[in-house]
Order: sequence, then C-alpha cells, then structure tokens
Amino acid sequence: MQLDKIVSYHKALADPTRIKMLILLADGELNGQVLAEKLSVTPATITHHAAKLRETRLINERRDKNTIYFSLNDYFIKNNANATVQLIYRSVKEGENTMDDKHIRVKQSVIRNFFTADGKLKSLPSQLKKKLIVLENIVAKLEYGRKYSEKEINDFIKHFHDDFATIRREFIMHQFMFRENEIYVMNPQEMWARWETLS
Repeated sequence: MQLDKIVSYHKALADPTRIKMLILLADGELNGQVLAEKLSVTPATITHHAAKLRETRLINERRDKNTIYFSLNDYFIKNNANATVQLIYRSVKEGENTMDDKHIRVKQSVIRNFFTADGKLKSLPSQLKKKLIVLENIVAKLEYGRKYSEKEINDFIKHFHDDFATIRREFIMHQFMFRENEIYVMNPQEMWARWETLS
C-alpha cells in the first residue's frame, strides 16, 4: 500500500472522538443523532468527524429519508492496519539490502536494454522486476531530502520519458517517493520496493 494512504489512515484515527465513534460502530450501524448523544457532542461534530472517516473509507454511510446511518468498513480498517505492519517490518523480513554479482549483472543488463546511450528510457518494462530496476535508476538521480513540486517532478521525468504521469505514479506506488499536498520527497532506500527479492 502507498505510504500516503497509510499516513491518511492514521491521520483519520488521530482523534479521540473518531476512535470512540469507531468503537461504538463496531457493535453495529448507528445514526448521527445516536452517536452524538452517546458521545455527548453535537450532531454537527459527528458530521465533521464522519467526513474525515469517510474520506479514508473507514466508515460507510446509508441514508434513510432524512437520517444518515453509519457503519464500519471492516475491510479498509483491517487492510490499512495490516499494511502498516507490513511496511514497517518489510526490510526485516526481506533481509539485508546486499547486491551480489548476479544482481549487479541483472541490473546492468536491464539498464542497457531499456535506456539509450544518452540516458533516455526507451519504454517502461511490463515485468515488475525490470520496471523496479528502471524506476530505481531514474529516482536515484533525484536529490535526497529535497522537496519537489509536481511540476518539478514532471520536468525531471521528461528528461527520461514523455509519460511523466505514469512514472510519477509508479514512484509513489513502489515507495520510491512520498507525496503530500502535491509535494514529493524521496523516501530512504530502505523503503524502496526491492527488485532483488523477485524471481
């Protein structure tokens, strides 16, 4: 799961009222008025917090005439929680990031086959392992710790390939970069998707 989605999930949980709402909804569907009474807050407060929970798909809404009923989205609550654990412990499970001679030869071969002599990307590989090698080769040329606007990232990618939108999404999807409020920052290498573990 993308890091920005995991962060959004935890931001949605970072409020006592929202946690209490989820605990109450674990027993079943409730409407906003009942939640407000149980938590001693106004219905407007419930509406505000429900919007935050709905944005991250942690709750479902159902309207019956003028009443809105809320229920838990079990799949997204559990999926985000599991994704957090997997992201944190992934490097422990995958072992140390060492590259032997075989990996070096594979990487060099992919770079030779998919990049022109002047460094342009011929095409984005469809095979995941080769794609990750290509993405890693490009993203490694960015400055670690620098904050890039979306336009700057697009312009950077255009030096390699015209399809900047796809490559930009791939950077995020495979944890090479983190995006928040249209600002992009390179993640530490320990977080990058590991092509070495793929067959």
